Amino acid sequence: MASTSPRPRGALAFPICALVALLAAPPALRAEEAPAAAPPKPCSTCGKVESVRQVKSAKPSSGVGAVAGGVVGGVIGHQVGSGRGRTVATVAGAAGGAYAGNTVEKKKNTKTVYEVSVRMQDGSMRTVQTTSAPPVGQAVTVKGDSLQATGSKKK
Repeated sequence: MASTSPRPRGALAFPICALVALLAAPPALRAEEAPAAAPPKPCSTCGKVESVRQVKSAKPSSGVGAVAGGVVGGVIGHQVGSGRGRTVATVAGAAGGAYAGNTVEKKKNTKTVYEVSVRMQDGSMRTVQTTSAPPVGQAVTVKGDSLQATGSKKK
């Protein structure tokens, strides 16, 4: 008769407990899982046009238009009438010419610009003045004090 030696009772319990502990380990401890990637940073120069406002920009008058208009008006006024009438016509022509010359100079020095409000990707707002009005909602890149439509190449 062959004799078999009795095994101690806890001999099989240890390997089973180790296997159960390994399978029940939380997912963070398993080696096959990679850590989650960090979310991408928002672009610091990227945004969308939120509003566009037209602004008339005028340089101050230099006075050249008023002086030139006054001279021309005075010469034309001097051609009218005689005696005191000529003097009145000369003064009136000079005043009218000065006013007209100043008005022409102001119109010449006035230009239209657009104040564009851009909502940046980080949530902040920036306002830029441009000579052309981009459409509201357009994706843009703000570089200094200028706008560039996203996806277009500036040469």
